[in-house]
Amino acid sequence: MNYRFHNLLGAPYRGGDAVFAGDSSVLLSAVGNRVASTDLSASSSLTLPFESSSNVTRLAVSPSGDFLLSVDDAGRALYANLGRRAVLHRITFKSAPSAVRFSPDGDLIAVAVGKLVQIWRSPAFRKEFFPFHLLRTFPGFAAGVTAFDWSPDSAFLLASCKDLTARLLPVKKGLGGKPFLFVGHRAAVVGAFFATDKKTGRVTGAYTISKDGAIFTWNLVEGSDDSPPPSPGTPEQEAVQDGEAELDGDEPESDGGSRKRKSLGESEEPDTTPLHFARWELQKKDFFMQSPAKLTACDYHRELDMVVVGFSNGVFGLYQMPDFVCLHLLSISREKITTAIFSSLGNWLVFGCAKLGQLLVWEWRSESYILKQQGHYFDVNCIAYSPDSQLLATGADDNKVKVWTVSSGFCFITFSEHTNAVTAVHFMANNHSLLSASLDGTIRAWDLFRYRNFKTFTTASPRQFVSLTADQSGEVICAGTLDSFEIFVWSMKTGRLLDILSGHQGPVHGLMFSPINAILASSSWDKTVRLWDVFESKGAVETFQHSHDVLTLAYRPDGRQIACSTLDGLIHFWDPFDGLLMYTIEGRRDIAGGRLMTDRRSAANTSIGKYFTTLCYSADGTYILAGGNSKYICMYDVGEQVLLRRFQITRNLSLDGVLDFLNSKKMTDAGALDLIDDEDSDVEEGIDQQTRGNLGLGLPGSMANRGRPIARTKCVKFAPTGRSFAAATTDGVLLYSVDDSFIFDPTDLDIDVTLEKVEEALEENQQQRALLLSLRLNEDSLIKKCIFSVDPSNVRAICSSTPLKYLQRLIEAFSDLLESCPHLEFILLWSQELCKIHGNYIQQNSRALLPALKSLQKSITRIHQDLADTCSSNEYMLKYLCSSGTRN
Repeated sequence: MNYRFHNLLGAPYRGGDAVFAGDSSVLLSAVGNRVASTDLSASSSLTLPFESSSNVTRLAVSPSGDFLLSVDDAGRALYANLGRRAVLHRITFKSAPSAVRFSPDGDLIAVAVGKLVQIWRSPAFRKEFFPFHLLRTFPGFAAGVTAFDWSPDSAFLLASCKDLTARLLPVKKGLGGKPFLFVGHRAAVVGAFFATDKKTGRVTGAYTISKDGAIFTWNLVEGSDDSPPPSPGTPEQEAVQDGEAELDGDEPESDGGSRKRKSLGESEEPDTTPLHFARWELQKKDFFMQSPAKLTACDYHRELDMVVVGFSNGVFGLYQMPDFVCLHLLSISREKITTAIFSSLGNWLVFGCAKLGQLLVWEWRSESYILKQQGHYFDVNCIAYSPDSQLLATGADDNKVKVWTVSSGFCFITFSEHTNAVTAVHFMANNHSLLSASLDGTIRAWDLFRYRNFKTFTTASPRQFVSLTADQSGEVICAGTLDSFEIFVWSMKTGRLLDILSGHQGPVHGLMFSPINAILASSSWDKTVRLWDVFESKGAVETFQHSHDVLTLAYRPDGRQIACSTLDGLIHFWDPFDGLLMYTIEGRRDIAGGRLMTDRRSAANTSIGKYFTTLCYSADGTYILAGGNSKYICMYDVGEQVLLRRFQITRNLSLDGVLDFLNSKKMTDAGALDLIDDEDSDVEEGIDQQTRGNLGLGLPGSMANRGRPIARTKCVKFAPTGRSFAAATTDGVLLYSVDDSFIFDPTDLDIDVTLEKVEEALEENQQQRALLLSLRLNEDSLIKKCIFSVDPSNVRAICSSTPLKYLQRLIEAFSDLLESCPHLEFILLWSQELCKIHGNYIQQNSRALLPALKSLQKSITRIHQDLADTCSSNEYMLKYLCSSGTRN
């Protein structure tokens, strides 16, 4: 029952920022209201467990890589520890920040809020009542700030602005004076960067980049004695500076606000004039020549002195500065590039396209992709686990079928032959092929070895398929239709249409073969569930009548029960052999979710969405998952017919249907304020407005809303191992698992069962006693330690004396060890002896032990595949060595 959020599949990037965690190879990107962490060296992706209240737009990581500051589009920020993946502090800004950046020393955070630039002290590891402390505020901007760049000594901040200027701000107290303005651009400045000397690290110049594709190079003129003295500033600035807290390490001002100059002999630096008082000269102007495309993203690497830029037409350019030499100019997409950054070493370039959900990592020296991931950019309709639980297939409204590796979170193949929305996917029992059904009237079979469509099943006249299944042998394929209300049966070997099952009077949305025989169950909107004997005879074997439309169905893994959901919010459980209704579960109140923006009634009084559209049994058939057009997924105990737990799929307020009560202040005569488009609003270019476009409401040319996505679950599936389940939701495919969470289950605990007793038994070489004590404590690391302490010659004796109630825990430990430890033969010896001695008990209690056995089978299958590949690759090498030995 301790299922927790594990990962999010579907799109590696949804808009906003993408940043590297310090000098590591971990890339952080915004995915809806969550943050995805991609380890490029380990080729794995994991979504951080915490979530914001709405879509994340800005990310900033401390230079050490320990802390993350994520800010959503409502101005709410989370300060998290990346190592522990835990939120430390929360703060809300007055409006959504347009730029956030840590200083190089990690002590300060620059935040652009509206037309103000604020300097905050970083909380770091300090424990305080209010850890965020505002140190300085810089007013005077005529428009919003777009980006920041800190000087290497964290004393100055270069801010680019939409008012066609870039400003050099003195951050440290005591520098005084007004900010220096870099002017001359004819469009909004989207990036401004300090240029430094590679040997000394001192600032030597600056680059400013505007939206129209112009880059200005500025030189810092050193050794000038005619630099103006620091001005006292305006009365407003003086008042702000007088009330500011002095930063650590700052020197007090002297001589009426001007800093004392040091001679060259007293200082290592040849010039101590503050940057905003020094002379800056415009050296040259260069242009990227990509008109009419706009420049949407840029970044600068100081050590390499390179600039990377991205444009609205999907083109990016890499330029060597200050000579402005074009190294690469390539097109990677047809849509706008919303982020472009360098890695810390400068060897990788990261590009993000929010509209396509695309994230690319490109090594510019070798001109090769390190990472190329693109998620579904429309709703995911269906999901399916492979029989070994290692792969997950998804089908979506973007006409694509994707196959993901569950352990890494990466999509490794995309099939795009379908010409309409994919409505169902199904893995064959051999684990090597995949079926998909689509509204384009085709059923396609995909080869997961050669990555091709090797067979296509069609009908004489076009039909829209919405359900799909195959029998256990993989010889027969069945698909249900939306328009003709028929079920089509094909032969997998020949591809011929074998039969057409007629009898339903509505769309066939549920279709599934019995796990133990060749009986096909189908559910339809005609208020019936029908059983068909596909091989023996035509026509329905039995029909189960309901009082409302049947939306979906599911077979229990042992084939002795059928569950189906109806439009009145009930789940009916039928005995397929006797044809009797066993019991029902009323889930109307359980599935009831939030209120939609367009609802005229409260969430408690409306009947819309209070039913289940997808069902799935657990691996042992004890529980059933149910989801629908709601923010909740319900888990029920089948035997007791009680609700065990509700999983809330999202807390993202950018989606509709999350709030239980709407704010009456946001309701106008034209409807909800959040759904009204403001044509005059200046939408941030770098943020994809993904909350638009799923619902086509409103008339062309009107100010009516275009709708927002509704929080809902279209499909839920349990993994065959029973250790995890997946849910296709509006946010993507959510994975919940129990593998990464510790469950303390005190079994037979008494005063003598302690960690010290286990250590004492190990020291006295009492291997059996130590293992039993560790099993009673149920601590994972302790159990594995005791397993490895057993001598291989004593494995059989200890297995025979192990109590039967601990078998499941031992099998789970074996499957986990096979995934991580190198002692393959030792763990296989344990598994073999355990199955030999307790084979009868395992067979009699296979239903309860099925999840653990499936996990063990998954681990052994993966290792077998790895060894088979290694042996096959070494076979010819051994033959060559043997033949060369006989020749000599």
